[in-house]
Amino acid sequence: MIERPIIALTGATGFVGQAVLEAALEAGFAVRALTRRTQPERRNVDWVGGDLGNRAALDDLMRGVEGVIHVAGVVNAPDPAGFEEGNVTGTLNMIEAAIAAGVRRFVNVSSLSAREPELSAYGASKAKAEKFLMASPLDWTIVRPPAIYGPHDKEMFELFRAVRWGVMPMPKDGRASMIHVEDLARLLVALVPGDGEMVGEVTDGVSRRIFEPDDGKPQGWDHYETAMAIGWAMGKRPRVIGMSRGMLTMVARLDNFLRGTRAKMTLDRAAYFSHPDWVVSSEAAVPATLWQPRIETREGLKATAQWYREHKWL
Repeated sequence: MIERPIIALTGATGFVGQAVLEAALEAGFAVRALTRRTQPERRNVDWVGGDLGNRAALDDLMRGVEGVIHVAGVVNAPDPAGFEEGNVTGTLNMIEAAIAAGVRRFVNVSSLSAREPELSAYGASKAKAEKFLMASPLDWTIVRPPAIYGPHDKEMFELFRAVRWGVMPMPKDGRASMIHVEDLARLLVALVPGDGEMVGEVTDGVSRRIFEPDDGKPQGWDHYETAMAIGWAMGKRPRVIGMSRGMLTMVARLDNFLRGTRAKMTLDRAAYFSHPDWVVSSEAAVPATLWQPRIETREGLKATAQWYREHKWL
């Protein structure tokens, strides 16, 4: 019996990580996954108890693996220190553990927000984590996804829920790219070999590169288009309300007052969403010979809405 090559995975119980776990198993890998809580046993999955601050757990995570896919991170925090701990220190700990274990291949999930680190504490933390990785001796690839949607997502879910009331608040100006979580997961798994080695259909051209993948829609989606596409997925035609930077800031303050640490629209996010250009760069496109998106966004949004209904989220 041929043993499966092993991928070390962080964030495996989260939105993106769950999809990566499934894609890795489907691609013929075994997965050693970091988790804070006890998980049910699963074939070809070795759960490692611990977090990004537990060096013993990270050493165990790296044992005998072909490469690392680092997904775990903080997307919402009450202050910059929360982003620093989760995204910068956590990534640095992973880098050090990989180097100590002799693991060379490291695929890091960053964010388009790293292109504009002055806009938000989240973006600043992602940019700083990228710099640590780029300065390391590892064979790295950084992936900066745009807006990610799909089953299990709790972030864009807020827009689906807003459609039920017939009103969609969106940033007034700008465009953004999107990608389905399953397409992103396939890319991350495809990037694991790297280093010019032939593994399956993967060749060179990915080492020490930054990629910005999307759904293939040129120039992304303007915010009105996004709102109408989500409305169509929900079977409704919402009234789209374009919100200025000032209005988004007011909403963030109100959300913080009403939901405290559970607020989704924070001041940090208001600054991020107000930026007019979150479209992926053609210069950072993934080689078509390695990966191409498979899921058309309107159909993907429709399937996502159905998943929300089936799982009683809506």
